[in-house]
Amino acid sequence: MLTENQPGKATPAEHGLSYLIEADGNRILFDTGQSDLFLRNAATMNVSLEGIDAIVLSHGHFDHGNGLEHLNGGRLICHPGCFVKRCRTSDNSYIGLKNTRDELENRFDIITSATPYNIADKIIFLGEIPRLTSFESISTTFSLENGTPDYVTDDSSLVVVLPEGLFLITGCGHAGIVNTLMHAVKVTGIQKIYGVMGGFHLKENDLQTRKTINYLKKNKTRHVLPSHCTAGPALAEFQKTFGSPAVRTGETYKF
Repeated sequence: MLTENQPGKATPAEHGLSYLIEADGNRILFDTGQSDLFLRNAATMNVSLEGIDAIVLSHGHFDHGNGLEHLNGGRLICHPGCFVKRCRTSDNSYIGLKNTRDELENRFDIITSATPYNIADKIIFLGEIPRLTSFESISTTFSLENGTPDYVTDDSSLVVVLPEGLFLITGCGHAGIVNTLMHAVKVTGIQKIYGVMGGFHLKENDLQTRKTINYLKKNKTRHVLPSHCTAGPALAEFQKTFGSPAVRTGETYKF
């Protein structure tokens, strides 16, 4: 965990997310937080980011992609909608990416895809997530620059195919964790869900949280690690149900 909302013993935190994922012989930087903190924490952890195989941007919010300003070169994989101008509806504060697509194209080989994209044989960028459930992505606190509601249709995730089943890595899960997992199952043809970690964008112990927990229980999901934008009341329910640990910067998980 290079950047998370909760600090580690020697690694400070910010509101943001950045993971280094090693799987299927590949090293992937998943999101970059909102500053250069992911680089500073990597140095503290003695983790090299040289020679990574790809950078994946989960969606176009500042706390996931502004760290791109501190990188140069390589493949950058994201949904084509990541570069829209967007804000919080409540106060009109800007929450999109600092850099435009043109600026980033000068430094990265950008690959955009709204459909699933195989980064490696067993690592898939899921593209746009269909919104199928009746309890997820039904409201939003965000707006596009023209004032229309922003449901963050560029929100995507990575799925890694492990011998034990599917392991999903999310940035914020704006599309909904259940929607995203159902899409991962459809894309891979694999029914077994082994684990899920990252931002769940659940705030309260409400209907969406309870239905998400029920879906994960029904599918006998072994590893459930909500973090980043998952708030206290929801986190408490995941802890109670799955024994989910608090995810902090500087930590390493092996599955």
